[in-house]
Amino acid sequence: MPKKVSFLLLILFMSINFRAYGQPDLKPFVSGSYQQILANNAKKPFMLVVWSIDCSSCIKDMTLLNEIHQENPALKIVMLAADEPSVGDQVKQILSKYKMDSVENWLFADENSEKLRFEIDPKWYGELPRTYFFNAAHQRTGISGVLSKKDILAKIAK
Repeated sequence: MPKKVSFLLLILFMSINFRAYGQPDLKPFVSGSYQQILANNAKKPFMLVVWSIDCSSCIKDMTLLNEIHQENPALKIVMLAADEPSVGDQVKQILSKYKMDSVENWLFADENSEKLRFEIDPKWYGELPRTYFFNAAHQRTGISGVLSKKDILAKIAK
């Protein structure tokens, strides 16, 4: 019996370790999650990056985002995958591949994606990638499309 318990504990430890180092946590983004993100980052500047596994420009941006994260570790980056929950494993694989698994990650978890987009920004119609820059007072600037490193650094410097 002790061997069996030891074996089970080893499997449990390995699965926890794999999750911690191999798979990012994906928080379910539902109605009210946007307000939760704002509350959790009160009086702090941060970037909210909305992306999708179906957006080739979004995937290309991952390398740049990782580079910016490595160069500016104090900058809070929140990643939000605007995909259906059924593709969560693919979202995790992409985040791990591009080493974005150490930042805060969310995934749309409501069938009504239009409602979720509206909560984030009533003027946003779903074009991706979409990046929001928040200053400490939570005044935000939203930009659709691919941004250069120079553009991102200029926005976070403000």
